[in-house]
Amino acid sequence: MNQVRSDDRLLVFSGVLGIGNLAQIDVRVQELLDAGPSGAWIADLSELEHLDTAGAIFLHRLPTAAAASGRSVDLQNLPEHLQPFFDFANPGQQEPPLPAPERSALEVLGERIASFNAQALDFLYLMSDLTYFAIQSIVRRGGIRRDSFVDQAYAIGSQALPIIGLIIFLIGAVSALQSAVQLRQFGADIFVADLLAIGITRELGPLMTAIMVSGRSGSAIAAEIATMKFTEELDALHTMALEPLRFVAVPKMWAMVICMPLLTIMADFIGILGGTFVGVTSMGIAPTAFINQIVSSLFLKDILTGLTKSVFFAWIITIIAVYRGLNFSGGAVGVGRAITSSVVSSLVGIIVLDLIFNLLFY
Repeated sequence: MNQVRSDDRLLVFSGVLGIGNLAQIDVRVQELLDAGPSGAWIADLSELEHLDTAGAIFLHRLPTAAAASGRSVDLQNLPEHLQPFFDFANPGQQEPPLPAPERSALEVLGERIASFNAQALDFLYLMSDLTYFAIQSIVRRGGIRRDSFVDQAYAIGSQALPIIGLIIFLIGAVSALQSAVQLRQFGADIFVADLLAIGITRELGPLMTAIMVSGRSGSAIAAEIATMKFTEELDALHTMALEPLRFVAVPKMWAMVICMPLLTIMADFIGILGGTFVGVTSMGIAPTAFINQIVSSLFLKDILTGLTKSVFFAWIITIIAVYRGLNFSGGAVGVGRAITSSVVSSLVGIIVLDLIFNLLFY
């Protein structure tokens, strides 16, 4: 029979004390303690026949639980054959964790600088490796999927053209309107064509194309590589003696580098077309005069400058996307963080490169 009974300040446990009846005994003990007087109690264990781990832990914690209600319980007369197991099942007292030592501002600054240096070195190593593998793949195509470049070029270039064309058309129209507001004060409406042609080909065409490609294709590259890392596909490539950068990233690099200048050329044309449309319809300039002014003001250097920018923009977008994907950690939330950091870092890299090229060319 499994029971617990009380006699004044005495708790008597008998029979089996285990996980099967522990809930009922726990409730019964609490009732007896609440109904009895406060002060010191004795728990007589001499009539116990069987004890499992749950029961032993219950007995060890009984004095602490009783102390919460103003009573103390002393365990006595445990049978000898149960004593070794009772001692073995002692959970022990958990010591409170030590508080974390306070760090000075200088230590925090040093850790952040060290972390930044480590990340910068990792990025530079990846940049050199990926650039080397991309150049090497021109003469050595082993370990690269043949159809991957075509698939990536279609996804990065052809599918992105509609949205890029729409945005750059509107930007060309807005640029023409903004320029006209200032030039109209001096009777120089025709020079809107000059500002439009030079601004689109040198700056807005490659810059806006790179921004949209980084948000559309760069994020997709980061998400794909992060997912491959999460599903251990990159480890599988290592197992098959395939270099993941050559197999996965190099086709994306070449697709990006080749498609970005082509998208920039189309963006230049469509942006100038949008500005011409505004100039003809809103400003009353003759189409022939507007187009002739564009042709006379535009030089090959302007177009080549924008195309050169676009190649380097494609290069930095791909490297940052691959870096963020490879440094993914966590599950679905980690993939989202990789995508977000890839887009933000790509935008920063694009602006920095654009600044460098402007300092060099102008």
